[in-house]
Amino acid sequence: MSGDAIPQAEPAVLVHGVLDEATADAAPDAVAVSDRDGRWTYRELAEHSHAVDAWLEARGVRPGDRVLVQLPSNRALVALFYGTARRGAVLVPLNPGMKDYHLRSVLGNAEPRLVIVADTAVERIAELSPVEVLGSGEFWPEVTALHAAGARAAEARRVDADDVAVLVYTSGSTAAPKGVICPHRQMVFASRAINQELGYRPDDVVFCRFPISWDYGLYKILLAALGRSELVLADTDSDLVLLRRIRESGATVVPIVPSLAAMICSLADRDPGGESRVRMFTNTGAALPKTTVDALRTAFPGAEVIRQFGQTECKRISVLPPAFEDMKPTSVGRPLPGTRVLILDEDGVEVPTGVAGEIVVEGPHVMPGYWRAPELTAKAFRTDPASGQRRLHTGDFGSVDEDGFLYYEGRRDDMFKRKGVRMSTIEIEAAAMDIPGVQAAATLPPTEDRDLAVCVVGDLAPHTVLRELSLRLEPAKVPGLCRVVDELPLTLHGKHDRQKLAQLFEGATS
Repeated sequence: MSGDAIPQAEPAVLVHGVLDEATADAAPDAVAVSDRDGRWTYRELAEHSHAVDAWLEARGVRPGDRVLVQLPSNRALVALFYGTARRGAVLVPLNPGMKDYHLRSVLGNAEPRLVIVADTAVERIAELSPVEVLGSGEFWPEVTALHAAGARAAEARRVDADDVAVLVYTSGSTAAPKGVICPHRQMVFASRAINQELGYRPDDVVFCRFPISWDYGLYKILLAALGRSELVLADTDSDLVLLRRIRESGATVVPIVPSLAAMICSLADRDPGGESRVRMFTNTGAALPKTTVDALRTAFPGAEVIRQFGQTECKRISVLPPAFEDMKPTSVGRPLPGTRVLILDEDGVEVPTGVAGEIVVEGPHVMPGYWRAPELTAKAFRTDPASGQRRLHTGDFGSVDEDGFLYYEGRRDDMFKRKGVRMSTIEIEAAAMDIPGVQAAATLPPTEDRDLAVCVVGDLAPHTVLRELSLRLEPAKVPGLCRVVDELPLTLHGKHDRQKLAQLFEGATS
C-alpha cells in the first residue's frame, strides 16, 4: 500500500532552508509566529535565527553538538530551533514538565554541549548536568543584542541533509526515554508529505496548544512555514481561555488530541455561537471518538476533522482525508504521499487484505534509529533483505482494506497513549521501584472502564505512592489508581498476571 508520489522539484531539504524559502516568498509583513508577548514576521524570525547561530558560535557550539533546552514554547524557542539547525548542531527539546528522574537519563544519553532552561530551574538542573546550564534570562538578552547588531555567524557551516537536526526523546519499551534521531532530510520530507495532505495556506492561523518538545508541536513550526501560515504558540495558556484564544487569534487550523477536543467542545457548550474561523481540526495521539467529531462539527460549522496516525520514528504514517470521515470512520487513513505501509505476519510475510498483522513502514521519512541505543534500533529499524529498503517495524498492529486504508488495532507490547502522551508500563514501574519502601510494581494501561493503574508491594499508603510518582513522572504518566498488596500475582512463566491484577481494580474509582 503506497501513497502517491510527491511532485519532484528542487525544494529545500534542510530545516532552516524551509524558513528561508518562506521568508523569500512571504510578504515582508507576513506573520510567522506569535505568542503571548508578541509576534514576528518571517523576516524577523529568520534574522533572529541567524542571531542564535552567531550566539551558538560564540559559545563554542560545533556541528553535531547537542543543545539541550527545557523551555516554554515561545518565539525564542522557534528561533533556537532554526538557529541550531543553521549551526549544524542538534536541538534536544525537553518538556518543561520532565522530572529529574528522567532528565538524568537524557543528560547522560545525549551528552549535550550546552543546556538552556528557565531561570527558575538553573540551580536545580545545574546539579544534574555535567556541562554549563544557562537560564533564559541570560541566553535571550545576548541573542537579542546580536540581532540588534545584525549579527551573522563568522564561519558559514555546510550542513548536509543527512546531518541530525533534532533528538526527540520519547518513551518506549525501556524504562528510560529514548532519543529518536531526526535528520534534516527526513524531517523536511515528512513535513512536505503531511502538508500535501493537509494543505496549509498563507491565510491560515495555526493554533498550537502542544509543546515544541513533543513532535506534534515541533512539526507545526515546519508545517506553518511550508504554508506561509502564522503559528500561534499557546501551550502555556490556561485551559479555561482556550476557546476564547482560538476565536480571538482567528485560528483556522487547530491540532488536537481527544482530551483537548473534549475540552474545547465542553467550553463551546457553555459559550455557543461565538465567531470562529476554524476550517480544520487535525487529530493524533489516540483515536478520536465519533461523538467528539460530531460535537466539533456542531460547535464549529464547516470545519473538517482529520484523523492522523504515526510515530515519532517516522513522524506520520497515514492521514484520513475528510471526504472519507463518514465512509471509513474507523480508519486512520491512507499512507503519506511517497511512502509505503505493509502489514506483515510474525515471519515477515505480507498478509492478505483485511488480515491483521504488524504495521511496517517504508519511505524517506523513516528515521535512522535511536541515539546511542543500537539494540533498540536493530529491533525497530530493519533492512528488507530483498529490496534493501529501510523499514520501521512499529510494534503496532492493524490491517488494510481493499481501498488501501489503514486500520489500527493495538500494540503487541506494553506501549500505550494517555492524554495524547505515549508511554510504557515499564517506565512507570521503574519509577515506582525508585520509591523507597516499594519492593515490586506492576502497571495496567488504561481501559474504557479503568484509569491507568499501578499495583505495588510495599509498606506505603496508595496516596503516598501516587504522590511520589508525581515527583518522578510527567503529569500524564502519573496513574490515577494505586493498590498496595503483599505480593503481585504472577503467571506460571513468572510474568505479571494482567487478568488477576485487573481484578484488584474492579469497580475502583480512586
